Amino acid sequence: MDITTSGNSGISRKIKALAEISTGYDALFCDVWGVVHNGERKHPAAEAALTAARGAGARVVLLTNSPRPSASVIDQLDALEFSRDAYDAVVTSGDATRALIGAAGGPVFHLGPARDIELFEGLGVERVDETDAAVVVATGLYDDEAETPADYAGLLARLKDRDLPMICANPDIVVHRGERLIYCAGALARDYAALGATVHLAGKPHRPIYDVATRGGGISDRARILAIGDGLMTDIKGANDFGIDALLITDGVHGDEFGGPDPDAKTVARVLSGRGLHARTFMATLT
Repeated sequence: MDITTSGNSGISRKIKALAEISTGYDALFCDVWGVVHNGERKHPAAEAALTAARGAGARVVLLTNSPRPSASVIDQLDALEFSRDAYDAVVTSGDATRALIGAAGGPVFHLGPARDIELFEGLGVERVDETDAAVVVATGLYDDEAETPADYAGLLARLKDRDLPMICANPDIVVHRGERLIYCAGALARDYAALGATVHLAGKPHRPIYDVATRGGGISDRARILAIGDGLMTDIKGANDFGIDALLITDGVHGDEFGGPDPDAKTVARVLSGRGLHARTFMATLT
């Protein structure tokens, strides 16, 4: 039997279909990038699996570290023709981050692409240049197709010299866009924190986004929640810290660490335990 022990005494069991376990849960917190789409195309098998889970009575909440408000992510899913029958709600890191921005006040320096400006809508905070800011809000790289975090070393050093705190709207380090790995705001937050700066995060693996998801869905029993995702230090760590079960998708952002798209249980256990993590079940892709 393909079962072994993973980190923290968890049981890591390989499954072939979500339907094998989904009836044991009232709610599924499912990652978006890398699980239901790759930034360019939806994954039809994931769409079908989540639709079937909803049909069997589970509430499906798409939980994403996108720095944008949920309405924008829904628009993106619509553009990819991902069926609204596959989910009940979308909760984003942007949704949870807006509360942090509102509490910080301002003025703020927005570090990220213009497409993320909607994050600030309705908050009443002033956006200014770096020299006039009291806080930095990072949503990503200005040009994530061409730049890397190394291009921001000078800017981050200047911000640190002024001891500006950073609010990071997307804790992901990288995501897949098609076959490419794209750096996210989390990479900038990581480098900024390494300088000794103060960084605040609300998305996975941090608690605020899970609190938003459970409150919005009226979900109280964590034993009846399953998190699904491919990010070890976001989806899986977030589930572990929040005290809910995790289904790891191995053919995702950490595929190379697993030695291929469909690893055996021993390999999964080794990778998870190396990071102090555990997942009750795993599968290559969500089906």
